[in-house]
Amino acid sequence: MVNRKNRELYLGKLYDLSNKKLLTDQPLLYDLDDLTTHAIVTGMTGSGKTGLCIGLLEEAAMQQIPAIIIDPKGDLTNLFLHFPDLKPVDFEPWINPDLARGEGKTISEMAAITADNWKKGLQEWEIDKDDLLNLQASVDRAIYSPGSSRGIPVNILTSFNPPQLDWEENEDSLREMISSTVSALLTLVGFKDIDPLRSREHILIANIIEHSWRNNTSLDLTALILLIQDPPITQLGAFPMDKFFPKKERDELALQLNNFLASPTFQSWIEGQPLNVEELLFTASGKPRQSIFYLAHLDDAERMFFVTLLFAAIDTWMRKQTGTTSIRALLYFDEILGYLPPVANPPSKPLIIRLLKQARAFGLGLVLTTQNPIDVDYKALSNAGTWLIGRLQTDQDKQRLLDGLESAAGGLSRSMLDKTISSLGKRVFMLQNVNEKQPVIFQTRWAMDYLTGPLTLQQLPALNKLVGAQLPELTTAVEKKAETYSTASTADISSSRVVTSFVRKGSQPTGKNAALLAQAEISFYSRTPAINTSHFITAIIPNPPQRALDWNEAKKISKEEDDFAFADDAKIDLKKLSGWMQDPKWWSEKQKEFEQWIYESDSISVYRNKETGVQSQAGEERAAFEQRLAAIAQDKLKTEMAVLERGFQSKLLSAQNKVERQQLRVEKVESEVNNRKLELGLKGGQAVLTLLTKKKITGLSSSLTKNRMLQESQAKLQEAQQVLSDCQEELANLQAQLADQQTALNQKWDPALLTVDEIRLTPTKQYIRINKFGILWE
Repeated sequence: MVNRKNRELYLGKLYDLSNKKLLTDQPLLYDLDDLTTHAIVTGMTGSGKTGLCIGLLEEAAMQQIPAIIIDPKGDLTNLFLHFPDLKPVDFEPWINPDLARGEGKTISEMAAITADNWKKGLQEWEIDKDDLLNLQASVDRAIYSPGSSRGIPVNILTSFNPPQLDWEENEDSLREMISSTVSALLTLVGFKDIDPLRSREHILIANIIEHSWRNNTSLDLTALILLIQDPPITQLGAFPMDKFFPKKERDELALQLNNFLASPTFQSWIEGQPLNVEELLFTASGKPRQSIFYLAHLDDAERMFFVTLLFAAIDTWMRKQTGTTSIRALLYFDEILGYLPPVANPPSKPLIIRLLKQARAFGLGLVLTTQNPIDVDYKALSNAGTWLIGRLQTDQDKQRLLDGLESAAGGLSRSMLDKTISSLGKRVFMLQNVNEKQPVIFQTRWAMDYLTGPLTLQQLPALNKLVGAQLPELTTAVEKKAETYSTASTADISSSRVVTSFVRKGSQPTGKNAALLAQAEISFYSRTPAINTSHFITAIIPNPPQRALDWNEAKKISKEEDDFAFADDAKIDLKKLSGWMQDPKWWSEKQKEFEQWIYESDSISVYRNKETGVQSQAGEERAAFEQRLAAIAQDKLKTEMAVLERGFQSKLLSAQNKVERQQLRVEKVESEVNNRKLELGLKGGQAVLTLLTKKKITGLSSSLTKNRMLQESQAKLQEAQQVLSDCQEELANLQAQLADQQTALNQKWDPALLTVDEIRLTPTKQYIRINKFGILWE
């Protein structure tokens, strides 16, 4: 057993990287209070990052440190799979069936193998049953699911209430909190690229919230919508309210927010546990709690909205605490990609940066993880004192990480760090702690909790039940109804109409073969790209099982809404159905599962080309879109080529005329030179004849004159030829420019070179309409 001293975390054992050897007698014990300066954990998929972080959270729990855990993927729910007795029967419900099939084992056999492996792993890493029992008793645990009642639902309405903080003392941080909250809210309802300094919507809502907070007035989303219509502020900047934001346009904004509030899918956001951070960190009796916020079921806008509200609530709680140098609580964020980018400024970013800079004074430690350091603001991460670094996927990620390390811990050799990080293997990490002189290499210890991988939304009720998490009364009642299904026959199912029967149109069913029929119309709305379309999904499951219904294995057909008709109940004997198919609770639960399956798995692809601004039409396949894009590109090519050639036409004509005129000029001067040469030759012949006849030589001055005139003509010819050469060069240059630009246009609109971006749109529950759900009689 590893001897942990008070406030020490056993993360693993030191590792000799040069010899690839674990130093079994040298445990790595990390000072818990070093987490006040925050920690960054990074490593590619498969590096062992999740196991390391679960181990860190287990160790913090054993030290009775509460934690708020943000889990976007579902990995951290494994913290609930804690089986101190290590019995196969405890593991069995959580064994991945695909893993068992791949190994050629039954679920029970795989559970026995897994339990044995876990027992051996814990023994090898000197973790005994006392450690397991200590962990089990140290903290309370609960999973919250914003926007869903599968876990403990979360009520966000109180998130707009004024924090109990003095405005004058906290003005800057409160305004930043308001700005982030408003940006997240507007993003959630469909606004894009919100600029707090330019967006009228942002400015108006931020001023309304600030007015309420300054006056300590209660505010929820309903009240906010009404205040948008009739603001408590008469003037914004230099303009009266109605000029800055006319009432008609304010009413449109209020209507847009109200549609969101009125949506049935939003109701799950306003029931359940309020974002009371003290209650999330401690039970009513004061026992520390690890609260996991499961976000895998939310879309990107919903996640950003909730994360922003949560960080704002944590910031408010933090400022009410007294200062300390010891760790008081942990805030763990599993994958910050998109929430702390290097360039963009999403609503979450300013809040995270402020916590990184200020939380240490209040004993709140942040642990942030990422697979992709290149996509994270390393300047913000340089506020962290602890870096836990595993294998990285790309050299770019490594170089960005080294930039952050140099900022956080100056004096380290970049080349040495580069070489070390490149040599890391699976479950082998480098720990750089500003409180230590040198980084150390270690291998992560075995997790006390069973690591089965990401768990789904449907598994959350069982996970909360496993640890005895208490649900709010309303949710508890709902969940209890769905916990079990009756297998007894229903006395008068035909009269109670607990299930609707369908037949295929035009068919003559025997009434003996029953299948589950589920049909939904899914609508997709988007501003960018502009989409307004819908399609149907019809799933048929013959002889559906009572439990573990796999929608992915259902027979999916492209049927429109009117391809099935209601069956004549008089011709159907519902008593032939299995007992659970006569239970309305079973049907209600399966309908919810069908909706969730569509939400998680359905999508449509929109294809877009940036050069033309063209996007695919509803239902248009990629090949058809590319064919249409090629035709559009050819039209663009013809149009732009015609414009180009018209632009060069006058220039080319002018240059060609210059060449032709100059050619005539050269020909004229050449003729003149030839005439001068002839005249000079005749004069020379005459002089020779006079010499031979011994007559007196006359006309010498005339010969000299003609020679001078020849030289002048030759000079003029040379000049004319140079001008012609210049004109010809000018013409050639213009022709070359035209050819180059023609080539560029051909390349620009070459269909083979046009990029086609695929944008995948996923549905929101608001636009999933289930129109048929019941029994299909074949």
